[in-house]
Amino acid sequence: MFFNDWETIGRTLLVGVLAYIGLIMILRVSGKRTLSKMNAFDLIVTVALGSTLATILLSKDVALAEGITAYFVLIAMQYIFTWLSVRSVTVSKLIKSQPELLFYNGEFYRGAMKKSRILEIEMLQAARSNGLSSFEEVLAVVLETDGSFSVVKKEGGESVQSTLQNIQN
Repeated sequence: MFFNDWETIGRTLLVGVLAYIGLIMILRVSGKRTLSKMNAFDLIVTVALGSTLATILLSKDVALAEGITAYFVLIAMQYIFTWLSVRSVTVSKLIKSQPELLFYNGEFYRGAMKKSRILEIEMLQAARSNGLSSFEEVLAVVLETDGSFSVVKKEGGESVQSTLQNIQN
């Protein structure tokens, strides 16, 4: 129960170090996008990579080469889908959510808040986190695709190049 044998411990150490090095090498080759802030699509890949690492470490039935191949497949699939999503609006819409406008110019968008399961208090917290002392200083609050809030402060006037141009209300 607490100890089987030294061979199992040695295998776990050796395979663990090699699997970790393999994962780091593949992640470095795949680029910064693989390790970026996560939306749902990225989270799935990250969880799958963690699960694969655990399986490689703890299962004698999975050879190191098979585990490294699994890493490669997961990261290659993420690379392919992100490459396609940059080049195709249809693919992008299929695998990524859109930012959601929750508050604009003094008005809470209750329907969007309910759909996204967001409370007003969470937006107040986001405003405080952005150094604002009053919600009257806020032009807009957006729920981003990674689940974070963007708080847009009021300025002298809205620009033609507004950061809210891709948000639908």
